[in-house]
Amino acid sequence: MGELRSKALRGVLWSAVDKAGVKAVAFIVSIVIARILSPADYGVIGMILVFIVIANIFIDSGMSQALVQRKDRSAEDMATAFYFNVAISVICYIVLFFSAPAIANFYSVPILVPILRILGLNIVIAAFATVQRANLLAKLDFKTIAVVNICSVTVSGGVGIWMAYAGYGVWALVGQQMSSIFTSSCVFWLFGKWHPTAPFSKESFKNLWNFGSKLLATGLVSTIIREINSVAIGRIYRSEELGYYTRAVQTSDMVALTTNEVINAVTFPVLSSLQDNREQMVSVYSRMLGMTAFFIFPIMTGLAVVAKPFISVLLTDKWLPAVVLLQWLCFARMFTPISSLNMNILNAIGRSDLFMKLDFSKIPLTIATMAITIPIGVEAMVIGSFINTFICYFINAYLPGKLFNFGVKAQFRIFWRIMLCTGLMALFTWLVTFKIDNELTQLIVGILTGFLSYTILSWLFRIKELTEIKVIVLSKINQRK
Repeated sequence: MGELRSKALRGVLWSAVDKAGVKAVAFIVSIVIARILSPADYGVIGMILVFIVIANIFIDSGMSQALVQRKDRSAEDMATAFYFNVAISVICYIVLFFSAPAIANFYSVPILVPILRILGLNIVIAAFATVQRANLLAKLDFKTIAVVNICSVTVSGGVGIWMAYAGYGVWALVGQQMSSIFTSSCVFWLFGKWHPTAPFSKESFKNLWNFGSKLLATGLVSTIIREINSVAIGRIYRSEELGYYTRAVQTSDMVALTTNEVINAVTFPVLSSLQDNREQMVSVYSRMLGMTAFFIFPIMTGLAVVAKPFISVLLTDKWLPAVVLLQWLCFARMFTPISSLNMNILNAIGRSDLFMKLDFSKIPLTIATMAITIPIGVEAMVIGSFINTFICYFINAYLPGKLFNFGVKAQFRIFWRIMLCTGLMALFTWLVTFKIDNELTQLIVGILTGFLSYTILSWLFRIKELTEIKVIVLSKINQRK
């Protein structure tokens, strides 16, 4: 158990380096590009990303998670998943290639035809690395994954910035994404130390599909529903409106989904390895819930408070219409990593059937929210997203409560002090900054005030996550002496 906890800690650290570091670099690159390109350019890419995302879900089909979840994965399992992913990727690309004119006609944007056909090649390229990444995840080798992603973001960032400055417009975003996937796939094969050595196995496919097919159905439906907003904005409203929405989503996701990815990348393989020891599993699960809330609640709330100077200083005033969208999305994303953890524990014990049923149970609520808000406008849509996400948290916490006696009440016993400190931090930050006229000063003062006030409040309210962080940091310092 000590070795597993050590691996988990190293995994969290390397996953944090990977996700936080890579996302930070990617965000800096996106700021540079966004200052050059127009909101309409981002809107064009936003129109077709939904089709790429859906195709990628078909390619993986839950196979990578099935590989990680299996304790006794074999060479046949790995090879079967690899052959399946590559074959499906080719089929998906062919469908996208011939569907491109119809998609362009739907949006009345002709340039989408060549963009979709070129960007769609990422589907095939990425398929070659899916099993490589799953193999590293199963081994908790987050160091190699971090190296891969750092190489990818560095190369693609350079390509995107150069193309933007060279005047390629929307094609700079295409070049950035193409170079990112190509680089990561190449480096995965260089450092992954795995290659298929067995033939395709019908038995392996049946076992993997039994678990993965439910994740495929869940991921497909949830992605389609989640991306309907982008499709509706691109079809009903101007491409600039979709650009503002896309930029707000990317900014809020930078923090929320980075935290989500860091936690999920580590907890899924760790919890899977503990599936036969429920008491230890719940202990790890509860600690990760607390640590996730300790970081995500104040960061997302603080970003909402300083959203206006943040957008104005970093992206220029042409992006100011995205401010109110960003603020609502920050609150909507607060519970995303928490909800994901509640769902993740179901996959860890092999109950992808419950994962699917629980996810499908939220569909009527999501559809009703969109049906009401889409005709009203983009701002109404993000407010609806906030309401929907908040309600879905309670739905996602239902089964952990039934299966592990760790539902909403138990979780709020962990969260309430963190939420109180977060609310007070937001109030202090707003009181200190709302009369500052200079936006750069307002942003700097707001960040410092938020950080210091939250740290002090966490100490005063004796939040145990702060103590755990202090212990980890001090142990690392002592190890270096």
